[in-house]
Amino acid sequence: MSRTMIAALAVATGLGTMSVPALAADEQFVLISHAPDSDSWWNTIKNAIAVAGEQMEVRVDYRNPPTGDLADMARIVQQATAAGPDGIIVTIADFDVLSGPIKDAVDQGIPVITINSGTQEQSAELGAMMHVGQPEFDAGHAAGLRAKEAGATSFLCVNHYITNPASVERCQGFADALGVELGSQMIDSGLDPSEVQNKVAAYLTTNPDTSAILTLGPNSAHPTIRAVQDAGLEGEIFFATFDLSAEISQAIKDDIIDFAIDQQPFLQGYLPVVLLTNYARYGVMPGNNINSGPGFITKDNIEQVETLAGEFR
Repeated sequence: MSRTMIAALAVATGLGTMSVPALAADEQFVLISHAPDSDSWWNTIKNAIAVAGEQMEVRVDYRNPPTGDLADMARIVQQATAAGPDGIIVTIADFDVLSGPIKDAVDQGIPVITINSGTQEQSAELGAMMHVGQPEFDAGHAAGLRAKEAGATSFLCVNHYITNPASVERCQGFADALGVELGSQMIDSGLDPSEVQNKVAAYLTTNPDTSAILTLGPNSAHPTIRAVQDAGLEGEIFFATFDLSAEISQAIKDDIIDFAIDQQPFLQGYLPVVLLTNYARYGVMPGNNINSGPGFITKDNIEQVETLAGEFR
């Protein structure tokens, strides 16, 4: 059994470290995300590629547009392609903006795995080997069904990265599960925490009958928590969010947030590195996409995962 396969099995099955001959590995990969430097959620993926790189004995570089500008991201993909890495891992934050650069990488014979944003269908259209991520509409729909079961009939979707179509899919799935149209209740909150909080507070004041809130990650969840607290609505309004952080974990324990939708970002960073390493060395690649989520973190299981938030969860 190869050292690469042993390392992968060790993580998958919990086996201890096994002593095997070291491989002289020269593989170099690059992971390109759409996230701005301010988005701490991506720290888990950065940790995942560091773990995978060490275990596989490969180099993995993380690159991103500092401000989240997608045109800048497209240029980063082009630069990475020109460098000729052994593989590219990339998000499909906007199909129209990124399809050209990603297709160019594929056409030049660089193995590409897409992660996180985008759909499996888009990934296949671009010629990527597979997609590792969470079906965003399905995740939003599953969250909306939980909200509907709790009695929610209307909602506010706080979208802090509305330029990413995947974010709209999350809100649309939630709306469809509630049986309502997705319209003005999806707000473009931006990324500035004070602005997010003010926009949420203004919406809740103007729409006092809002019965549920959906935030799309820590950037929108943290200011929304403060807005809910200031309005005295903790425990009174159904509150769901995507992703996890220390502040979100505390809000779950304090009965402010009902649950967090966990797309398991560690898998989105870790698995592509392992798979591309095996492909580079042995020419093997699974023939199917991988759904990394959704899972749901509630007060019942928060103790099991909160100590891993920001690193492995």
